[in-house]
Amino acid sequence: MGLVDNVLVMILAVMGAMGLMLAFSRVVADFVNKNPTIKMLALSFLIMIGLLLVMEAAHQEIEKGYLYFAMGFSLLVELLNMRLRKKAPPLELRNPRFD
Repeated sequence: MGLVDNVLVMILAVMGAMGLMLAFSRVVADFVNKNPTIKMLALSFLIMIGLLLVMEAAHQEIEKGYLYFAMGFSLLVELLNMRLRKKAPPLELRNPRFD
């Protein structure tokens, strides 16, 4: 459902958003592939949004602020973890095995 009455404006907005996503897809994909925990976080966000959509289809209203807060808090914690992992020395195994 669009926020404007002019369909042409909505079509141009969607096309512009698609163009931006295509322009930055390589950068985002490289970042996500380099950080597997971000991949898990993004998948959990998709599950959470999917659950919200299913709940709304069943006429169960959930305040979106709760969802946005949970996602923002999770992202903040993950960014802090990434920063901490960058500063820490790599973990060394005591008895590595190669199978």
